[in-house]
Amino acid sequence: EPYANATRLHAMNLRTHQTPVYSSHASRSGPPTILRNRGDVFTGNAKDGRRASSAIAMASAPAAGAVSWIESNLAHLGKVTGEQFQGGSSWSSAYIYTTSSGTKLFVKTALGRDEAMFRGEALGLQAMYDTHTIRTPKVLHYGPLEASGSFIVMEALDMGGSPSQAELGRRLALMHLAPPKDENAAAGKFGFPVNNTIGGTPQPNAWMSDWVEFFREKRLAHQIKLAGDSTLSRLGDKLLPNLGQFFEGAGEIKPSVLHGDLWSGNISSVSGEPVIFDPATYYGHHEAEWGMSWCAGFGPEFWNAYHELVPRAPGWEERHQLYTLYHILNHYNLFGGSYYNQAKSIMNNLVAKV
Repeated sequence: EPYANATRLHAMNLRTHQTPVYSSHASRSGPPTILRNRGDVFTGNAKDGRRASSAIAMASAPAAGAVSWIESNLAHLGKVTGEQFQGGSSWSSAYIYTTSSGTKLFVKTALGRDEAMFRGEALGLQAMYDTHTIRTPKVLHYGPLEASGSFIVMEALDMGGSPSQAELGRRLALMHLAPPKDENAAAGKFGFPVNNTIGGTPQPNAWMSDWVEFFREKRLAHQIKLAGDSTLSRLGDKLLPNLGQFFEGAGEIKPSVLHGDLWSGNISSVSGEPVIFDPATYYGHHEAEWGMSWCAGFGPEFWNAYHELVPRAPGWEERHQLYTLYHILNHYNLFGGSYYNQAKSIMNNLVAKV
């Protein structure tokens, strides 16, 4: 679904990146998410660029800094003449801007949050792009808004429909098998150059040499601490010291580039080609990618294509529960409700096996 990442109320991932990437037009490994058009806030019929820009600034004053950046740094695209609000979450809003040349750009803004929120998203998209295996949105820039807040600019892809399940599985397998470009990951370490977010939750990514230790400390222990619940903490005290036994059949674990938040709302297609976006990227065990598969809709064709290239290792089912637990705990920390009982149930099941 076009720009589904910006429309989900659940946790639109506004993350963190390091070096802005500049591009003047949509590339094949292209822009980020494209949301469904939800109505024009402003459609440009102004006779001159200044009037158009002024109208857009009035239509969405918080995004004025993004419009100024586009017109100053992508001048060859012309003035911004149209704005379409695409939706948002409690921590961001998304727009598609049209320039006088007809080029469309996807922009997200986050009021009251500094640019670190978008640094991880941009770095994550770039890390996946660098594998040359699957299409991702192309980041053009991120930076501070003129008012308090930050923004990120990406190419706008004409996304729509679902990709081939088999092709999606094959592309993701190739992404996981690709040698990491980051020097720390290439040296066998797990983590990411910056901390980012999973939904609106901080996700720590300091480099560690041991995957089980990384997943214990930077993922499960982190979420359990955020939950602040005595029952979950007691279960964690029993589970976390014994994580290693669930990895005895996993073989050698090497760092793979992970999307990190792969569910159906972050998957789409462009002319039938799979595209993924709105990541919570880090370098980790490839199986950790499937912690959100409970709301991804992957079918037999997907799994057959994926496991043809990346065979399923013994103990996969128990590790899948561990990786699901991370995301269920995060959903509890974000939304509360029934996710608490789901987290407690998974932890009880795993504790019974240690």
